[in-house]
Amino acid sequence: MAGLDAIVVGAGPNGLTAAVTLAQAGLAVGVREAAGTVGGGARTQELTLPGFRHDPCSAVHPLGAGSPVFARLPLERHGLRWVHPPLPLAHPFPDGSAAVLDRSVSQTAASLGQDAAAYRRLLAPFAGRWDDLAGGLLRPPLAGLPPHPVMLARFLAESGPPMAVLARRFRGGRARAMLAGLAAHAMAPLTSPATGSLALMFAAAAHEVGWPAPAGGSQAISDALAGYLTELGGQIVTGCRVRSWADLPTARVVLFDTSPDTMARVAGHRLPARYLRQLRRYRYGPGVFKIDYALAGPMPWTAADARRAGTVHLAPHYRDIVAALRASRHGAAPDPPFLIVAQPSVSDPSRAPAGQHVLWVYAHVPNGWAGDATAAIEAQLERFAPGFAGLVLARHVAGPAAVEAENANYVGGDIACGSFAGLRPVARPVLRPVPYVTPDPGVYLCSAATPPGPGVHGMCGYHAARAVLKRSFGISAP
Repeated sequence: MAGLDAIVVGAGPNGLTAAVTLAQAGLAVGVREAAGTVGGGARTQELTLPGFRHDPCSAVHPLGAGSPVFARLPLERHGLRWVHPPLPLAHPFPDGSAAVLDRSVSQTAASLGQDAAAYRRLLAPFAGRWDDLAGGLLRPPLAGLPPHPVMLARFLAESGPPMAVLARRFRGGRARAMLAGLAAHAMAPLTSPATGSLALMFAAAAHEVGWPAPAGGSQAISDALAGYLTELGGQIVTGCRVRSWADLPTARVVLFDTSPDTMARVAGHRLPARYLRQLRRYRYGPGVFKIDYALAGPMPWTAADARRAGTVHLAPHYRDIVAALRASRHGAAPDPPFLIVAQPSVSDPSRAPAGQHVLWVYAHVPNGWAGDATAAIEAQLERFAPGFAGLVLARHVAGPAAVEAENANYVGGDIACGSFAGLRPVARPVLRPVPYVTPDPGVYLCSAATPPGPGVHGMCGYHAARAVLKRSFGISAP
């Protein structure tokens, strides 16, 4: 790996996207990955039984299917194929009904009862405008005038308030609960500024690009990026943990697809003390307690809509989601928890043996929590799908410590790679117009700890690579 222009530490989707962007510009790029395969948060493994293919972290990818950079890469040629469930998302209620997030704004609105008209008014102006929105939303917030600024300003005017404020636009509990479930993916209190925009972004993505999963599992995204990088001449070395700067080959720049902690540990001798102090103030959010199941048959959801949804959110009321998020931030495990459930085998039979299924579920818990939430999670699943327990063939349980062991970027089990509470989405990892750069011109950060943050969309890596090309090589990004 001699004569490299750039080294990327970490082969998650952001690191691979950064490497691809640099290689497209003609740079010689190498990637170092500690695990035995590429992927980071986008991997697929047989965690339970042979033939059951589980995603240890990300499973459903609205932002992947709607990613501006993925849309410009030939990932289909390298094996990526999106599989859409009959229904993107269902939010069932104890009476057997459900609010649904459908590809159609009208069908979604119809499931919200008395708030149907309010939902249509909120989302209809953005129908068919995902590409315009995504370019503005999935970028550094302080990086100057965004593309399509009028459309983005209108979107932010509608969604800018925190979810706790946005919820007041709805009179009934169905819309409030469904949108709160979308906002809860931020793992932040619903009073945080970013939560309203996040909820509406996920809803807009569902109406435009769906909430699909890759055929065969999330590993397909990473493998496609790696395949294209190799085609461009990039070099990938797996099973190579970078513990210090001495572990890196000589290169003009190094990009870290890692937590800020890891970057500071490896490159700290090159960074000034003031910047390192800023990195030490970086805060991580709640962790997750995740269980993957091998099931003998489909989930016996009481709500019929949940049986055909790729993603299911479980919490009866808006107040239950608020309470669960509050508990996880204040050192207590929520009981009952708010659950985010994915069932990719509903639309992709390759994920499990014939007639059988995989199920993916997590609850928010305090960062670094050492308890066991299995009983609470399974009680909630049984509540909405009576008979679930009798279908379980095997389970793989991962609390925060195991989640971090699987991926060191998820400090304390925080799969968002940093807190989204308050104004922290703007200051990832520190408050800078170009957050990917550091005081050392040869060190960059390109992970989900930079804007636009978590999600398998590659945009953190893309924007970081653009900064590298401009600042270190004087090249316009492709």
